[in-house]
Amino acid sequence: MNSSKSRRKIVPTSLENGESGDKLDQLLLSSAICNGEELSPFIRKVFATGKPETLIHHLRHFSRSKEAEIEEVCKVHYQDFIMAVDDLRSLLSDVDSLKSSLSNSNSQLQSVAGPLINSLDSFLEARNKCQNITLAIESLRTCVRLMEVCSRVNFHMSKNNYYMALKCMDSIEREFTDKTPSSTLRRMLEKKIPAIRTHIERRISNEFGDWLVEIRTVSRNLGQLAIGQASAARQRDEELRIRQRQAEEQSRLSLRDTVYVLEEDDDDGYANGNYGNDGYATGGNGNGMLGFDLTPLYRAYHIHQTLGLEDRFKQYYFENRKLQLTSDFQVSSMTPFLESHQTFFAQIAGFFIVEDRVLRTGGGLISKMEVESLWDTAVSKMCSVLEDQFSRMRTANHLLLIKDYVSLLGVTLLRYGYSIDALLDVLDKHRDKYHELLLSDCRTQIAEAVAADKFEQMWMNKEYEYSMNVLSFQIQTSDITPAFPYIAPFSSTVPDCCRIVRSFVEDSVSFMSHGGQLDFYEVVKKYLNRLLTEVLDAALLKLINTSITGVNQAMVVAANMAVFERACDFLSRHAAQLSGIPLRMAERGRRHFPLMKARDASEQMLSSLLKNKVDGFMTLIENVNWMIDEPPQNENEYVNEVIIFLETLLSTAQQILPIKVLKRVLQVVLSHISETVVNSLAGESVKRFGINAIMGIDIDVKLLESFAENQASLVSEPEANELKLALVEVRQLVNLLLSNNPENFLNPVIRERSYHALDYRKVVIISEKLKEPTERLFGTFGSRGNKQNPKRKSLESLIKRLKDVN
Repeated sequence: MNSSKSRRKIVPTSLENGESGDKLDQLLLSSAICNGEELSPFIRKVFATGKPETLIHHLRHFSRSKEAEIEEVCKVHYQDFIMAVDDLRSLLSDVDSLKSSLSNSNSQLQSVAGPLINSLDSFLEARNKCQNITLAIESLRTCVRLMEVCSRVNFHMSKNNYYMALKCMDSIEREFTDKTPSSTLRRMLEKKIPAIRTHIERRISNEFGDWLVEIRTVSRNLGQLAIGQASAARQRDEELRIRQRQAEEQSRLSLRDTVYVLEEDDDDGYANGNYGNDGYATGGNGNGMLGFDLTPLYRAYHIHQTLGLEDRFKQYYFENRKLQLTSDFQVSSMTPFLESHQTFFAQIAGFFIVEDRVLRTGGGLISKMEVESLWDTAVSKMCSVLEDQFSRMRTANHLLLIKDYVSLLGVTLLRYGYSIDALLDVLDKHRDKYHELLLSDCRTQIAEAVAADKFEQMWMNKEYEYSMNVLSFQIQTSDITPAFPYIAPFSSTVPDCCRIVRSFVEDSVSFMSHGGQLDFYEVVKKYLNRLLTEVLDAALLKLINTSITGVNQAMVVAANMAVFERACDFLSRHAAQLSGIPLRMAERGRRHFPLMKARDASEQMLSSLLKNKVDGFMTLIENVNWMIDEPPQNENEYVNEVIIFLETLLSTAQQILPIKVLKRVLQVVLSHISETVVNSLAGESVKRFGINAIMGIDIDVKLLESFAENQASLVSEPEANELKLALVEVRQLVNLLLSNNPENFLNPVIRERSYHALDYRKVVIISEKLKEPTERLFGTFGSRGNKQNPKRKSLESLIKRLKDVN
């Protein structure tokens, strides 16, 4: 009892100075024993001192001191024990009474229940017999039902209906294996059921293997069909946009508002919304999934589910499809990619169309994450293949063909929920390379077309030729169809180059459309401007500088440039329409004429050749009698020849050159004539001249001015006045020399109003050559006393002051 309680530590009390050492040792030993401390120090001490008897004595003394305490505790517990014995004796007397009562009750029960027990034994025997009979009947019924299910298993196996056979065997295992009373039947089931399952698994695995082989060919055909439908839908959209553009163009050109109704053909497939039950286009044949059957796959999957091999089959299916996808990416080095790219991409399209169908209807055969993993792998590989193939291509058309097919692949798979951003990024990345290749191709074509130019007006014998070469580029000057044969005011270079540029625009739009970039007009316009300025303008400029040798050739080229100006407007509108940009926006952002250098060079070349021709006639100015005695009544010979040449030129040029071009060229020629007359008067060939000769020049200038004014029927009256102003230098010089007060030239106001075109240095030189009619060589000696002419005095004053200014 005391061992379970914590003991209080006893500390020995201090001794008086008179107590002995033995008493102290006894107290220390008692304290150690009470506190449960080790006694080994005491034992070692007594043995060390050689007095073990003292320790024994102290221990005996401690034992005697504790005996009284033990006796007191025992007395207390003995009293409790005596009381418990008394209680037990009282309980034994009650038990004896109860035992007697139970014995009497049992005797009475035995006498009463005896007959009942006999009846119960008879009942139990009868019931056991009944239960045995019932058990036998139930066993027979179980066996009959088992045999019926086994018969169904055999029937389903004979029909290759493995799924139902497995369901029946599951039913047998679940309902009959543990309940079959016949050990023979039980052993038969335990042996045959696993064998049948193994047979079914082997057969289904073979069928699934055959399906995996077949699916590759079917996927390729499926992809080709789906991409073909996407291409047909795109073609219908293009045709619709073409009709819309035609309607817009007709509406723009018409003087009255016209309502156009565009009707679409009611085609099958995508056009009429003919979709199968699974939401996929059926191509008009209503066969769902484009005629593709997934029954063998689902049959194998369901059977493996029944066999408890669902997870293994899923893994097997995924790994096999992954291997097939990897093998599909093996691009043969023996076949050019341009020839095999359609099969390559169709195989991939078909693969993922099948996987999408399996994902939606396969009951968990493949997960969305696994399909996305396959797609990410495919996209990565396709991007790698495209990067490699595009880097090797040197022909724009080849790159365009592959890009178009890839975009169709993207459109097809986008309908099935696959992300195609990475593919579009690869296509957009090679946009600049494609256009550089396209520019290179067009540069070669344009160089060949320009080099083949014979500088002859183009003949068109049939209306379709006129439509093909003129109307198709909107370069006609009238909406009235001309009579045939028709001689166009341009050479064959114009429609040839227009066809090349139009093809460039269409190819550029074709590459940029159906991609990730919706607003690509600025890109198309940028490369169109580069083609016109860097390629066509440069080719025409080279032609002008190297191949033109005659006026007729230069005239044809200048006429070509005027037609090119209208053609460039059409090409700009055409690019905007193909890009889906409203014409008003395209016209608002239109820049200057991109072939300006070639146009200016052609007009300069024509003007230069015409000036050379005019110079040939202007040599006749040397025949002018500069010191004629009487005022002439008729014009000089040179001006007649020049006017005849100009009239002949006009009669020819107005059939070819536009009026604006003709006016600009004629203005340059007239200005050159004016400059030539002035330079002749200022040149070394004319030593001096009289006022009568200037009157003759005045007649010549009036004749030229009359020629310019007469062109009002060809050009507008303001433009005819501009032609007349081309003679302003010679006109102002003649007016100055015929003036009664030439000194007015020095008046800034009068000079700005009447003589602004004159160079004062030429005025000095020419004025010094002007002599009076009476003046002759050495004639001044006889007339020193004569009064000086005021006009002459004014002229000499003018000369003197101009020299001072100089």
